[in-house]
Amino acid sequence: MKEFTPTPESASIVSVTDRVKPIALGMAVTSVHFLKDRPAFVGGEENVAFVDANCEITTVVVHSGGILSTASDGKRLVMGGDDGKVVSLDAKGEVTLLATDPKRRWIDAVALHADGAFAWSAGKTATVKSGKAEEKSIDVPSTVGGLAFAPKGLRLAIAHYNGVTLWFPNMAGSAEFLPWAGSHHAVTFSSDNKFLVTAMHEPALHGWRLADNRHMRMTGYPGRVRSMSWSAGGKGLATSGADTVIIWPFGSKDGPMGKEPAMLAPLQARVSAVACHPKNDILAAGYSDGTVLMVRLEDGAEILVRRNGTPPVAAIAWNAKGTLLAFADENGDGGLLEL
Repeated sequence: MKEFTPTPESASIVSVTDRVKPIALGMAVTSVHFLKDRPAFVGGEENVAFVDANCEITTVVVHSGGILSTASDGKRLVMGGDDGKVVSLDAKGEVTLLATDPKRRWIDAVALHADGAFAWSAGKTATVKSGKAEEKSIDVPSTVGGLAFAPKGLRLAIAHYNGVTLWFPNMAGSAEFLPWAGSHHAVTFSSDNKFLVTAMHEPALHGWRLADNRHMRMTGYPGRVRSMSWSAGGKGLATSGADTVIIWPFGSKDGPMGKEPAMLAPLQARVSAVACHPKNDILAAGYSDGTVLMVRLEDGAEILVRRNGTPPVAAIAWNAKGTLLAFADENGDGGLLEL
């Protein structure tokens, strides 16, 4: 990616809007993931739309109802639906049924491990399937809000009301409980396996340093945090929920404890989605007025990718090489940018 510098006028920034290929998906979009170099836009109901380099759209039916949860490792996309099924979709567009809840309950959360294991939740029950091993399940105190695998070892974080349960499904013994009052939703491990962070129902994050389970309270948001993304190398956690991108520092042994976050790319709109570049200290941010910006973490320099005037940006993602950026708003109007 070429170096860029904002113009002296504070209201004017470098623009690449003329290089964005427009995409009209014709459906509400909830997330986007790259399978190899093919962006897969996940709809709220039944369908996933693949987009090729010429912005031709191929739609694949993956569920017989709403799609409630997604996770991807770049090779396959795993989804849970209100039809009680967990399915995977590969880059060729082939759909595979992975699991069915025996009670046909909604699949609220899914997660993927680097070794191919996957997890899903229905109600208070979280289940892991690894290779040819049998499914293993655990019940937690309340409905599961989010799932995440640790980057090292087969350990699953299960977010729920009043804390997070840490579970080793292949080991005997009780699961570990990390308490903190309130409702915990999305959950994520840092790439160095030292920290665990949840997005809460209230406008805040909560975290634990796993070496000693010390608490990390990250507050000050005007709205709920619905999107989180780790920077390249895991030194920062970028988040939505404010009228700037909030980036919490995780480069030291204490993480954000006692430190202020960086606040980049302020607008007269709230950040709705964030995606950090996989290789460089750059992020992409979507806003509630439809704006999309690329931002350099070092100095906050910005590039305009999409102008405002549309519904909120609902989905944004990079491919694994960091050469393609895909995004879409809540109505399914989006774009594909090649860098």
